[in-house]
Amino acid sequence: MTVDRSQAIRRTCTVSCPDPSLIPRTPTDQLATYGARLRVARGVEYGDGSEELVPLGVFRLDSVDGDVTDGPVNLQGKSLEACVADDRFTEPYTATGTVVGAITALIQRSIPDADVISTIVDAPIGSRAFDVEADPWAGAQEIAAAAGADVYANADGVFVIATLPDLQNAAPVWAVEAVEGGVYISGTRAMSADGVFNGVLAKGENTAENAPPVQALVVDVDPGSPTYWGGPFGRRPKFISSSTLTTVNACTQAAGLELAKARAPNASGDISSLPNPALEPGDVIRVTHPDGTRELHQIASFSVPLDEGGDFPITTISAKEDS
Repeated sequence: MTVDRSQAIRRTCTVSCPDPSLIPRTPTDQLATYGARLRVARGVEYGDGSEELVPLGVFRLDSVDGDVTDGPVNLQGKSLEACVADDRFTEPYTATGTVVGAITALIQRSIPDADVISTIVDAPIGSRAFDVEADPWAGAQEIAAAAGADVYANADGVFVIATLPDLQNAAPVWAVEAVEGGVYISGTRAMSADGVFNGVLAKGENTAENAPPVQALVVDVDPGSPTYWGGPFGRRPKFISSSTLTTVNACTQAAGLELAKARAPNASGDISSLPNPALEPGDVIRVTHPDGTRELHQIASFSVPLDEGGDFPITTISAKEDS
């Protein structure tokens, strides 16, 4: 099971089962690829026989194959964002109202009983018109991005609208330590300026509402920051635009939230550890390397093995030294 915050469909899974009778023969079989869903979990079985399971995701079942006599059966699925993405518009659609309201409407257009929770401050948006054949999930992501947020389906199959936690202030949720009893297996660290920006220009123009063009530039003004605007790092602006931005204040807020993300991912790491299925992209972990160096890392992606044990590779962004 792979989780990657950089992908539109955040979670994918490949599950192998030994029972060949699970291979569907008709469209009405339980695992036929006509609406079946998988709920995947992993956990611990204690000595007394009790279990503690952690959800890994709710997946739309996309393919099933296997040897009809001996098995195994291979199941492949995508998390519920795929249901929204595939339900492309067959007529023009206009998103209006607020960030949370517009995203919720796009999601529940495809999944009427979907649960949507938000941890952001809601704000009004300008109308956003979508043409026939447009991708509704890309639209939901665009509206969320205009508010400096992400939207995704979590491990429980609930859609979440949230901003990326700030590495400078977020508390670590797990320790990966190269010590006796620790879970550390190996680790690398890298640094690159690719994808790092120290200014964001947000622009909005909504011709449908006859709203005049607006824009706002937000830059890193901290002289002590390594990405200080006009410092040794230079000036590296990023540009975002959306018809949902109709005021200078909205542009300023969107640019400020985007800048917080754009300044961050200059450092990255590849960590291998014992599995922890409870992690989420954006979580901050503390890593202690064999030489005693301690770092804070923010998780970008990971893969959870579904068999016993197994390697647990974690890719991170925004690493920094930890005291």
